[in-house]
Amino acid sequence: MAEVKADSTQTRGLLDRAGQGDAQALEQLLVRHRPDLRSFVEFHLDPQLRARLDPSDVVQEAQMELVRRMDDFLQRRPMPFHLWVRKTAYNRLLNLRRDHRRARRSLAREVAWPERSSLLLARPLVNSGPSPSRQAEAREFAQRVSGAVAELAEADREVLLMRHAEDLAYEEIACLLDVESTAARKRYGRALIRLQKVLTEHGVLGESS
Repeated sequence: MAEVKADSTQTRGLLDRAGQGDAQALEQLLVRHRPDLRSFVEFHLDPQLRARLDPSDVVQEAQMELVRRMDDFLQRRPMPFHLWVRKTAYNRLLNLRRDHRRARRSLAREVAWPERSSLLLARPLVNSGPSPSRQAEAREFAQRVSGAVAELAEADREVLLMRHAEDLAYEEIACLLDVESTAARKRYGRALIRLQKVLTEHGVLGESS
């Protein structure tokens, strides 16, 4: 996988215009990157927060934060804009999770994760395993994967989602997690081993997988 992906020509042009005070360019930037931002939030929003938080609200809050900090970003350009968008959203999600846990004080970790996110997270392993053909079998399979993924630590789920669901490079993951790229690689490797273990325990993978 390639290193950190550069912004597109269109995004770089809009950033230059925004740096010159073009408010319309800023709005176009937000619109252009909203679908990716929405997908990122959908993947990473904790299921326990979904009962009281609409992903659209999180997206809106993240975009408001982007607008507030845009001048600083344009002056420093610390990373590609598309990655900064994800990082802003990720930090927002972390803060929401901390606030929720402080309010609840105790929080059970093993809540089933959305099946789509779980299957994407486990994609490299489940793709090599059995492929249920009938609808009922496929649904049961997805539920077992979801239950297994729920047993992973949050840090494991996050790095696996970034790598498997979003195809981010280790350098991009490192930026989002505020670690070195070597640490991101090691964190991913450990998470993958733990994922294989829980999938095996749930009968998703064979003992020899």
